[in-house]
Order: sequence, then C-alpha cells, then structure tokens
Amino acid sequence: MNSPNTDLATDADVQLLLQVPIRYRQLADALDERIVGQDEVIRDLFVALAVQGHVLMIGVPGLAKTLLIRSLAELLDLPFQRIQFTPDLMPSDITGTEILEESEDGRRQFRFVRGPVFASLILADEINRTPPKTQAALLEAMQERRVTVAGRTYELPTPFFVMATQNPIEQEGTYPLPEAQLDRFMFNLHVHYPSHDDEVRILMTTTGDAPAPLQKMWAGEELLSLQRAVRQVPVPETVAHYAVALVQATRPERDTAPDFVKRFVQWGAGPRASQYLALAGKVFAVLDGRFNVSREDIQRAAKLVLRHRIITNYRAEAERQTVDALIDRLLETVR
Repeated sequence: MNSPNTDLATDADVQLLLQVPIRYRQLADALDERIVGQDEVIRDLFVALAVQGHVLMIGVPGLAKTLLIRSLAELLDLPFQRIQFTPDLMPSDITGTEILEESEDGRRQFRFVRGPVFASLILADEINRTPPKTQAALLEAMQERRVTVAGRTYELPTPFFVMATQNPIEQEGTYPLPEAQLDRFMFNLHVHYPSHDDEVRILMTTTGDAPAPLQKMWAGEELLSLQRAVRQVPVPETVAHYAVALVQATRPERDTAPDFVKRFVQWGAGPRASQYLALAGKVFAVLDGRFNVSREDIQRAAKLVLRHRIITNYRAEAERQTVDALIDRLLETVR
C-alpha cells in the first residue's frame, strides 16, 4: 500500500485511514439491518460524510430515503435535526429568530433563539416543497457553516452536514432548487427501486417487530479526525489535470468542448465540481485500501458530482438525452 505524503500526514492519520475500510463495513452492515438493497447509496453517503459534503437524494416515495438518514443519525454520535420543508415554512423556522424579553429589572432586550439548523446533521426533507426565499436560508449555512440573523453572525457546529431529499415525480406544490443552491451539494444521489428479492426482504423485515435501536459507532471528533486525514491523501498531478479536463468539457462555450456538449448543454459545471471530484476520489481510494487517487476514482465520482451541475437545453429534452447519458459520453471522450 502506498503511504500518503509523510510531510503532511501523521502516524495517527495513517492508522486512521488504514481502519476506514473496516469501520465503514461495520457501519454499512449496521445500516443493512434496516435499509435493504441500497449498498451504493450507503457507500456514497459515507464518502460525502468523510469530506463534510452535503448530499441531495432524489427518489420516488417509499424508497427509505428519510429512514436511511435517520438511521445514519442513530449510528453517528452527532446532534440531529429533521426539518420538514413545506410551502409555508419561513427562513426563521430554519435559522432561528430574535425574541423580545423582559428581564427581572424590567429592561427589555432581544434574545436569539436558535433554529433547527444548529445541529451537526440536518435532514432537509422534501426540500423542493418550500419557496426559493426559504431555500436560500440554507445557502450561507451550507457554504460558510454559519448563519446571519438581524445583522449578527452565528457559527454552526462542526462537523455540519445537510442531507436533503427530493421527490422527482410530484410537481404540484414544488419549487425548483436554484442553481446556486444545487452547487452547494457535493453529491446528487439517485435512489432506485429495489430488486424483487430485496423487496421481498423489505416486506419480511418491516411487517414484524419494530427494529432494535442502533448502537452509536462514530463520534463527532472521530469524523473530524477522518476528514483531516482524508485531505492528506495526495492527488497526482496527472489525475488533477484529468479531473479539471472532465469538468471543463461540460462547458459548451469552450472551443475544446465535445460537439455533443455544445449541442445539448446550456450550462456546464463550475470549479467546485473538480474540487469535489478530487475529494470524493480520495475517499474512494481509501475505501479500496489505497493512499493515492487514480483516474478510476474520479470516474466513480463523476455522475454523483456532475449530474446536478450540468444544465441541458431544449434539444436534449427533445432528443431524450439525459444528463447521465451525457456524462457517460464524456467519460468515453475525455482522456
């Protein structure tokens, strides 16, 4: 096994990274007691957690998206809050608000009452059911990990993750997420229907006794240590060039963009995409027991990172060209 950059990584970092595949397997096995047939989704959630990335999960109702995040919160020793996004939700319902209080000596003063965003793990359930004004309340929190209320700034706890769910088929009473907010999400995970055997297992396990509580497995300090250690995994310069070339190839205004990108893409991915490709590649490498990022690691992360950052045009819709299909063509084209 190749060692990470010893000038940057400590012995504790190396030992922690060596334990990651085993610790992840324990976490995945615990989640498998409740979540059936979503092994890739569980792995991708862990990858995002390991670099403190936010995740948007898209899937039809009944695929255990909310249950998965709730179960993950049980395993992680982190403060957890669920926010149900509805059309009447206000920004202050997320960030908190100032209230006027009267003290014992009769003086009146404002006191800030913290909202549910002041937790380490946030479940933003059905995030597209609230208007853009309320969605925007999460922008500063997701990027800067702080919120500003009435001119005062409040730091959020660390680590801090937002995991949002979205229903792709129910359009009435929903609002599209602004591109600026979509870009804050590291991954866009598609949750698919289970196989026949998995659905039988779901039926058998959910129609009997209630599941036993899950035991805590990861503390907040451990996650912070993991995030620090993962960042020490080196990205070879050739792999960095490949990640950037892949992202730049999504931009139709570039002369070097493939013809199909110029034909079907309206807007491509920004620089944050290449950063997330590299960070995800580091975790994929560590999960495979390697301390160096390969092109294959970048390719494994490509759809997760790019599918919500590529905006297609009317030609793509008319010719039924999906974003995932375009990314597949990019992976075949960019060398």
